[in-house]
Amino acid sequence: MNKKLKIKKGDQVIMTTGRDKGKKGEVLKVLRDEDRVLVQGINVVKKHQAASQTSPGGIIEKEASVHISNIALIDPKSGDATRIGYRTEDGRKVRFARKSGEVVDV
Repeated sequence: MNKKLKIKKGDQVIMTTGRDKGKKGEVLKVLRDEDRVLVQGINVVKKHQAASQTSPGGIIEKEASVHISNIALIDPKSGDATRIGYRTEDGRKVRFARKSGEVVDV
């Protein structure tokens, strides 16, 4: 069963807790089954990787997933963290920022 999450790929989000609190980034991937997301530039970890035919190996840096409860959508008007709501406009369902009331979807 797929869960309905309010954060989608391509959204601009802000980290609300932890080591990267206050950092902003774009959602690269949503892992719905685990309630986690990959965000560009947030929760970057070092990974020791063995060499293969395609990559030289060594220590690489990559984004690790963060729990969806630790991020919030960025309000398009103010740039602050906001929650997401749904409403219908012109017969279609759209997401909007609760703080400013501005529509998020393009």
